[in-house]
Amino acid sequence: MQRALNAYLPEEICAWAKEQGLPAFRGKQLFHYFHVERGLSVEKANVLPKAVRALTAAYPIRTAEAVKVLRSRDGSAKYLLRLEDGSIIETVFMPYADRNTLCVSSQVGCRMGCTFCASTKAPFGRSLQAEEILAQVYRVEEWEKANISRIVLMGIGEPMDNYEEVMRFIRLITAPEGKNLSQRHITLSTSGIVPGIRRLMGEDLAINLAISLHATSDERRQRTMPVAKRWSIDQILEACRDYFSYTGRRVSFEYALIQGENDRKEDLLWLCEHLAGPGFHINLIPLNEIDEYDGKAAETTAIRHFAKALEDGGVHVSVRQKRGADIDAACGQLRIMYEGRGRG
Repeated sequence: MQRALNAYLPEEICAWAKEQGLPAFRGKQLFHYFHVERGLSVEKANVLPKAVRALTAAYPIRTAEAVKVLRSRDGSAKYLLRLEDGSIIETVFMPYADRNTLCVSSQVGCRMGCTFCASTKAPFGRSLQAEEILAQVYRVEEWEKANISRIVLMGIGEPMDNYEEVMRFIRLITAPEGKNLSQRHITLSTSGIVPGIRRLMGEDLAINLAISLHATSDERRQRTMPVAKRWSIDQILEACRDYFSYTGRRVSFEYALIQGENDRKEDLLWLCEHLAGPGFHINLIPLNEIDEYDGKAAETTAIRHFAKALEDGGVHVSVRQKRGADIDAACGQLRIMYEGRGRG
């Protein structure tokens, strides 16, 4: 897929302008047009000469269109989006008193095969281009008339399975010449792709890294997360210790409590033994139940008691607030329903 002009980094679009025989400041104007003015048609950018606009005609400018919007009683909104080639993805807007968070997708479907996740139940399509991830942010800001101040790469797809485009997206969204979002306000969640974790160390980014753990033994983790057959928990923990040592950035472990599966006393003891200390943090997540998975979410009281026991064991812990339960806001659920009935 040809690189879209609105996915060029600031230095790249200035270099492109020079290659076209234009002064570098024309590249800066284009970047400002795409990422500050949020323009989608250079033909309408009257600040640019006709000659410049004509040169951009051979380059795609990609965005996304809303197919369906579901709004929750808690204020969150799930958007079903259609891309240029007809592919369908989701993004979820979650407003809080002090921030607006957007959960973005990085792929059309997911190849990881986690049994409890709806993202894997519809066929995998392809990885997203950086501008298609970016479009989720820009269009939702437009539609919601709100500033997105936090981004979580926890939607459909495995970000580490689309590494290059995800890194380009992060550099675009944090560019001072554009939206200038703080890197510390971005969280990348991975199912535990160890080479990606180690590669991320060298990116010189201040983003937050989250690991989908959900089990305390390789045998149990492999039952629900096929990726665990490639990289063991020990390998993941070793990479995360190195990541913290090298970057100074604390690593979060996402842990969806499932009744009778990972909420046992031995699970609690293992977590306290391996994840206590300053470098790690556990984010307890109420399981989003789906028809395709038989597991049941732990009761709210049980989650609270589990969190207290972790704290007593020296673990930094938080409990994620469940949002959008009344609109099937778990990633992938709306896409399954849409794809299942066709695109009519």
